Amino acid sequence: MSDENNSSVHEHHHRKVVNVNHANSAIYGLGFVGAAIFFIQHAVTFLACVIGILKAIFWPALVVYKLLEFLKM
Repeated sequence: MSDENNSSVHEHHHRKVVNVNHANSAIYGLGFVGAAIFFIQHAVTFLACVIGILKAIFWPALVVYKLLEFLKM
């Protein structure tokens, strides 16, 4: 019985999984919430609110595009 316990502990000892995706997701999530609040506050119509939510989803791509466009000069 002690051999079974030692082998299972030994197997788990060699498996080490590090997942940094959670930090990236948290940063994107906070950015999304902040951008959504910003765009919704400035929306006058329902359509502007929907467009604001879409902008909040894709804001990182727009930031990278504008940054690369600025650095190109």
